[in-house]
This record gives sequence, structure tokens and C-alpha cells, in this order.
Amino acid sequence: MPVINYKEKELSCKIVYFGPSLGGKTTNIMWVHKQLPQPRRSDLQQVSTEGDRTLFFDFFSLNMSAVKGLRVSFQVYTVPGQQHYVSTRRMVLNGVDGLVFVADSDARRYADNIESLMDLKSLLQEYGYDFSSIPLVLQYNKRDLADATPVEKLEEVLNERKVPSFEAVALEGKGVIPTFKTICSRVVTSINEVLAQPKDYYRQPS
Repeated sequence: MPVINYKEKELSCKIVYFGPSLGGKTTNIMWVHKQLPQPRRSDLQQVSTEGDRTLFFDFFSLNMSAVKGLRVSFQVYTVPGQQHYVSTRRMVLNGVDGLVFVADSDARRYADNIESLMDLKSLLQEYGYDFSSIPLVLQYNKRDLADATPVEKLEEVLNERKVPSFEAVALEGKGVIPTFKTICSRVVTSINEVLAQPKDYYRQPS
């Protein structure tokens, strides 16, 4: 849930892009970052391996319009999809307010998508998050591949909640901004629900 500082009139939310390795998570947030006006965004922080895979995480922050008199910022992260980086995924998911699951449409990655979604559910459960209610958007990336898994099949195995989903070609920016705008909207909706709760319901900064 969001961190709310009434003294400073600030509200901070975390959005995490999750999914199998090389599925397009980093490409997504690089494209989003490039489209945002400089005064509203921080620099994009990246730590990568020599092979350009995300080693730790990618991150930037975005200042949004005020919500009920509070300045809102989104902290946007990706996580590495490789199996041996599970500890990093666990750390980055701590305090998450909204999720974008980026599935790889490559037919050869079908099982990897399912495994990654199971990993996400397991890690959320460790923190006591309810997968059935946390703001979530799905993106089916690499729709330009000749052997792309049919969207209907991906929907059947990945979108049990029937949340908004988007077809994308992240390298070309297709579907990237609608995905981002939708998760931001769903998080803002959840923020309004949080603000209607007593103040001890949400996290205060230490």
C-alpha cells in the first residue's frame, strides 16, 4: 500500500514490471521514461550485465497530479526474470502498489510465462498481498513474432482475474503507453480507497 506523509503532503506509490527474462520489461520502462516530460521524471537508473540483461533492477520516479491535496509520485521498477535472481524480485516487490505482468508472446516461452506468474503469486503471498485484488495489468509483448502464442491462449492461462490486457511490440512502443496509463489509473483508484480509510490503515514513513 502507498506511503503517505501528511506532514509533507506527499504520497508515494510503487509500480513493478514483472515477467519472464527478456520478455520486454526494461524496454517498456525505457520507452515510457523517454516519453515523459523531463521536469516530471527522474533519471532512469539501470544496472545491467554485459549481456544487457537486468542484473538488479531498473528504476525511475514520476511526479503526478495531486490527489486530495497530496503530491503523488510513482516509483517505477523492473525486476530481473532469471530464476537465480529470486531474492532481488522478492526485495523489489516489498511495498508494491501496482503490477504490470509482461508476458513473452514467443511460443517457446509459453511455459516460462506460467512459471513467472506462479513465482509472482508466491512472492506476493510471502508479504501478505492478495493477488486477487492488487492493481494489475497484463501485457502480451512481441506480438510481431511469426510464432506468437495466440492472445486467446495467453488470456486463458495468465488472465484469471480478467484484468485489462494489451498487445504490444515494446521495441516499437506499441501498447507501451496504454499499459502504463492503465496501471497508473488503477493504482490511483486504489489510492482513493486507501485515503478513505482511517490514518492507521496505511504506511507512514519512518
